[in-house]
Amino acid sequence: MTEPQGQRIAVLKERDPGETRVAATPETVKKLIALGASVAVECDAGLAASLSDEDYRAAGAEVGPMEAVLSGAQVVLGVQGPDPALLGGATPGAWVVATLDPFGQRARIEAYAAAGLEALAMEFMPRITRAQSMDVLSSQSNLAGYKAVIAAADTYGRAFPMMMTAAGTVSAAKCFVMGVGVAGLQAIATARRLGAQVSATDVRSATKEQILSLGAKPIFVENVAGIEGEGSGGYATEMSEEYQKAQAELVSSHIAKQDIVVTTALIPGRAAPRLITDTQIATMKPGSVIFDLAVAQGGNVEGSVADQIVERHGVKIMGFSNTPAHLPADASALYSRNLFNFLSAFWDKEQGKPVLDEEIGDAVRLTQGGKVVNPRLLA
Repeated sequence: MTEPQGQRIAVLKERDPGETRVAATPETVKKLIALGASVAVECDAGLAASLSDEDYRAAGAEVGPMEAVLSGAQVVLGVQGPDPALLGGATPGAWVVATLDPFGQRARIEAYAAAGLEALAMEFMPRITRAQSMDVLSSQSNLAGYKAVIAAADTYGRAFPMMMTAAGTVSAAKCFVMGVGVAGLQAIATARRLGAQVSATDVRSATKEQILSLGAKPIFVENVAGIEGEGSGGYATEMSEEYQKAQAELVSSHIAKQDIVVTTALIPGRAAPRLITDTQIATMKPGSVIFDLAVAQGGNVEGSVADQIVERHGVKIMGFSNTPAHLPADASALYSRNLFNFLSAFWDKEQGKPVLDEEIGDAVRLTQGGKVVNPRLLA
């Protein structure tokens, strides 16, 4: 019996401004080849993540210009969704596996369909136990929560930990984390490691125990309808007007005492909810810092601007349009493992390629057979 011809997997250099990550590392290239695939990597694809072309060649990849890499490719891996106009050399029906921003880039999704490509959005990965190792949102949010605190600490003009010195005592910084998902939990842990007094809040009451387990103080609205806040897949959802009013009052009284605030709240497919108003910023101490992790999705903080430090009422407001890209080596390592875990979980040795099941396949597949097929985009 003839061995099946392994799929050709193409890894492109990212072209979005500020994107420093890469969709495969030499580690995952070796693993993909071990499955039976061949891997081609565009020249300098990993350079911004401190990975050289020689590193990829040593791992067994073909390295070359984009046209050669794409020629005959049956799977195209990316961090951001590649421009459909660049993918003409790929095999008809080829998979495009990346974070595709399906709600914000609908025209690009339509173009993938028109080109006969099968677009698979990694951010649509269902939050189920067997898909945890494929969850790019979690892996990248983890690093984003860490980087938010480190960047805020760098901008803050004082030390984080309490210090006892011969010249006197330096008080510990007070850090407030708003939103206790993956990014928020890592922000809490990082701020605690740096020695800050940390408090946190979330609309989901189940996060109280998580906050306490990290040694932080939970700040919650009590006895108001809508405190659960649990949406599908473990994400937060929008709250009742009564809850929002009570939360605003609680936050206003607490935020005035804080030195550092990190906001992390996102609702999939919608603009980020507003958590902090200009009026609340005005109550904070001069020199305080707010890091808005949701700035690229409209922002949790009034007046925040992506990739700029804005000063309002003596408070510095900051946030990156692509926070994981500020840690390119680690972000690429985790992201590429997510992609490998996804492909390897469905690898069919007899066919020499991955074959998706319904539960995960239907969740991540955006286009197929020239049409947009994902229910979340057709609703």
